[in-house]
Amino acid sequence: MFIDTHTHLYDEQLMAEEEAMIQRALDAGVHRMYMPNCDSSTIEGMMHLAQKYPQHCLPMMGLHPVYVKENYKGELAIVQEWLGKQKFAAVGEIGLDYYWDKTFVPQQKEAFELQIDWALQYDIPIVIHSRESTQDCIDVVRSKQNGKLKGIFHCFSGTLREAQQVIDLGFYLGIGGVVTFKKAGLAEIVQQLPLDNIVLETDAPYLAPTPYRGKRNESAYIPLIADKIAELKQVRIEEVARITTANAEKVFAM
Repeated sequence: MFIDTHTHLYDEQLMAEEEAMIQRALDAGVHRMYMPNCDSSTIEGMMHLAQKYPQHCLPMMGLHPVYVKENYKGELAIVQEWLGKQKFAAVGEIGLDYYWDKTFVPQQKEAFELQIDWALQYDIPIVIHSRESTQDCIDVVRSKQNGKLKGIFHCFSGTLREAQQVIDLGFYLGIGGVVTFKKAGLAEIVQQLPLDNIVLETDAPYLAPTPYRGKRNESAYIPLIADKIAELKQVRIEEVARITTANAEKVFAM
């Protein structure tokens, strides 16, 4: 059995064939799919899937750093309201993004720190977006780590040294389709990391693994990512499935 720890199933590209997409994932052995929230506009679609497939589609709640704009305080109030209404798998996805636009970086950091506090309040993990900001995200987590904070650095794209810092903080590294890309450099890092610190993810509909690179991604492609990791670690794919699933279960306290 596999777990996809990060998939935007509510994206309109995927919702166009919702039932078939979920069935393909189940047929591929992917029995749980964790859905990060982006902002208030994604909540309805995400909750629809969570209610329709409660055993398979599990929602998070958070404000994605790319969506931190002028109205971020209103967006954060909505996140806080939802966290108070029901149990979520995690606070996510949250963090810092220096790739798209640095206009709101101070507000991103404020939102990140506040949402970590909420995760600690509700005793749930965090799922971190750290695009071109890995070290700064690590530093924020370190400042908040009281022994109870746990979670995933989603779509990890940092250095080996940064990976070790993440592990030392008690966090897991989310590894997805990029590990199958020849020139990305992630494969060389994964080769040097213990499986005990890795969870699988697709980040669907983005970052489809080879041979689907450049096309729409989906949770059914998790075995392709696992197969590449098995090759890099020189173990059977069943071993990758067993260990990464156990890791995800620890993060999400299942």
